[in-house]
Amino acid sequence: MTVQSSRRDFMVKTASATAAVAMLGTLAACGGSSTPKADFKYGVASGDPLADRVILWTHAKIADSTNSVWLTWQVAADNAFATVLRTGRVQTTEASSFTAKVDVTGLAAGSSYFYRFVDDAGVISTVGTTRTLPASNAASVKLAVFSCALYSEGFFNAYDAAAKSDAQYAIHLGDYLYEYGSDPKKFGNTDAVALGRLTVPANDMVSLSDYRARYALYRSDPNLQALHARMPWITIWDDHEFANNAYVGGAENHNPLTQGDWPTRKNIAAKVYHEWMPIRTPDAANLLKIYRSFDFGNLLSLHMLDTRIEGRDQQYDNYGDADGGVTRYVTGLTSGTDAARRMISATQQSWLTSSISSSTASWQFLGNQDIMARMWFPASVLQAYAAAATNPAGVASAISNYLTAKATRAAAGAAALTPTQSALLNAPKIPYNLDSWDGYPSNREAVLQTIKAQKKKLVTLSGDSHNAWFANLTTLAGEKVGVEFAASSVTAPGFESVGLGAMASSLDGSALVAQLGSAAVGAGLGLVDDLNYVDTIRRGYLLMTVTTDAVKGEYVFVSTVKSATYTAAVGKTISVTAAGTVTYA
Repeated sequence: MTVQSSRRDFMVKTASATAAVAMLGTLAACGGSSTPKADFKYGVASGDPLADRVILWTHAKIADSTNSVWLTWQVAADNAFATVLRTGRVQTTEASSFTAKVDVTGLAAGSSYFYRFVDDAGVISTVGTTRTLPASNAASVKLAVFSCALYSEGFFNAYDAAAKSDAQYAIHLGDYLYEYGSDPKKFGNTDAVALGRLTVPANDMVSLSDYRARYALYRSDPNLQALHARMPWITIWDDHEFANNAYVGGAENHNPLTQGDWPTRKNIAAKVYHEWMPIRTPDAANLLKIYRSFDFGNLLSLHMLDTRIEGRDQQYDNYGDADGGVTRYVTGLTSGTDAARRMISATQQSWLTSSISSSTASWQFLGNQDIMARMWFPASVLQAYAAAATNPAGVASAISNYLTAKATRAAAGAAALTPTQSALLNAPKIPYNLDSWDGYPSNREAVLQTIKAQKKKLVTLSGDSHNAWFANLTTLAGEKVGVEFAASSVTAPGFESVGLGAMASSLDGSALVAQLGSAAVGAGLGLVDDLNYVDTIRRGYLLMTVTTDAVKGEYVFVSTVKSATYTAAVGKTISVTAAGTVTYA
């Protein structure tokens, strides 16, 4: 470094430090001891980073007052704020639930920053750290992926574990909170009182004050606050930010007779989401539009979809049919009438097609709420479950017979199958969850065929199911287009809560390892053809490492959500190379 540059740097830093100190002194002088002090009760957060900007968020309110609060925000290169790089003023008001968001521009790509807020009485918020998206020459990026955080079910240990990891960005795929009230009969409330995790308000959130109070409850959680302050978040909503199994025109958990009209509730939910989340609003005139893209240098483009509110038609299984909508589903798919049913609108699909086409990144990631892979179960196994009340042994027999047929074909070829085994393997398969992309097969097919035609490397990040999955993304004809990493839930219970926790090895075929060795891993030898790995018991998050050459997913599980004391460990590591080779560890 030359003497001239050293002198210049010294002068810049000295000027910045002097300005920061002077500003704080002025604030204190202006406020004085009589200036009411604000409380930064819910910490700070950042989100929606781009290469040159990021959203900063906080909540500031004067106790027992509805007066607005003026804040000074600061972005610095150091945690002592000796070098303040950006600063400005913002106001919290009752109309915005006393939240404030700032879109800070003029930042350097791939750089980390410190930020804070200061009120006019000199009260300083928690200091947060944030990061812009990387420059085009980035070598790698690390993402922590989450979904389904049910406050009453247990402690947010997954957030705490991620805050202590080397993740750079947090991706939340929806169900950031749940709408259910504190009734012990409601989903996830069994241990709420014992854990001190009672839901507020006590009723399902419906009104503006209900939704705001529920966000405030969640944001009071220290682990959630810490992770928000630790790294920038990129979020999308799912159904529970509104109501269970939501779609454009309603929701399974919305009763117009007692909860008012759906558009009103939907718009309230969207308004409060934008108030409390560090999200850059794509269209201020339409808060229901939140699909958007993020370019992590030349490594990956992340396209955050809204598969829930923006364009989804009513689910087959919410019509009240005795068979759960299966007949409607089969009829629609086989007759072609399903082609008009949408998971995402034609407008969003066109945006996605254009965004992927114009991206030059090595990988195309979809931030997606619901499982996209085909989770089709053998009809024989589903029929056995349906008859389990009268023939409980039939389930184990049906699973064993099906897996044995698959193992026989894998080891000796189709010629070795008995006629009964051939019939089992060739029988129709049926999706188990028509709320997922499986309930909208034609819309999914159109998306996958487009990406296939564009010759892009596709990775889908998905949530909602509460279980950890890794699967192939295939067309209806069985052509592989990409892979899906689905994160386990933060706390919401999965298959284990309904007695299906032991199904994992049968679902992904790992039950056949004893018979076939490592060749059974990732070979599609389980009950679900496209499924290569699943954990149906544990809670946690997904740590993704992305380079030009490969994508690695580490399934991090916490030992418990029923105690604040826990351990975290990687349960499975799955890597996918640019050439498509998959390895498991």
